[in-house]
Amino acid sequence: MEQENMTQEKEDGQRLQKVLAQAGVASRRHAEQFIVDGRVMVNGNKVSVLGTKVSLQDHIQVDGHLIERSEGLHYYLLNKPVSVITSVSDPEGRPTVVELMKDVPVRIYPVGRLDYETSGLLVLTNDGELAHRLMHPTYGVEKTYHVWVQGPVGIKALESLRQGVFLEDGSTAPAKVSRVSGAAMGTNSQSQGHHLEVLEVTIHEGRNRQIRRMFAAIGYPLVKLERIRFGSLTLEPSLAKGNYRALTSEEVGELRSQVRL
Repeated sequence: MEQENMTQEKEDGQRLQKVLAQAGVASRRHAEQFIVDGRVMVNGNKVSVLGTKVSLQDHIQVDGHLIERSEGLHYYLLNKPVSVITSVSDPEGRPTVVELMKDVPVRIYPVGRLDYETSGLLVLTNDGELAHRLMHPTYGVEKTYHVWVQGPVGIKALESLRQGVFLEDGSTAPAKVSRVSGAAMGTNSQSQGHHLEVLEVTIHEGRNRQIRRMFAAIGYPLVKLERIRFGSLTLEPSLAKGNYRALTSEEVGELRSQVRL
């Protein structure tokens, strides 16, 4: 039955909302809203009926912008450096993650965000449906970070993180927290004489600057933050800062399985 459906889709074309999602325009649900709102045109004609099918020969525009349709879906893992914006472009002219990946032959988009001063694992893709699910709290995709703070961090502070921290936008879900290592602060004038402790923290929420805000709330402002895992993906030491690689088909399959695709 599945093979018959795939063959029929190939012959009849794909649903417009699916094409928009695959092009990275929006999730399929948001793409449907674009269609209903009359923001989508096919071959110069406004389309507002859900279920409309299009072929590879059709020209599709959203808000007057032509959609670039790739031959397939692409998935990448980037080791994001600090002082780089997780965005497609930046009006202030700061470097973006997409600029680090100019050699990629298709237009791709970051899945979620790492803030300007946070480094580590970032997924970029043109698979809008997968990106939407990976970011949606319903699917509970875990993100793991290494967190450097001026320690030692007390037991009560760790328990606060494990139970949930109250922030201005509500309490966080319980986090998984463990100690990784400690190191002397060295010659940094602002932190000399203090102890630098490294913690491993796993959350499944995606609030803005959440990890930084959590640690500020318990009295331990961050010195450094790096994401080391995202879902089933792990940042390997061999991938240098600013470098990227394509995900394997097995890795993509694991991500899709996690969000029930």
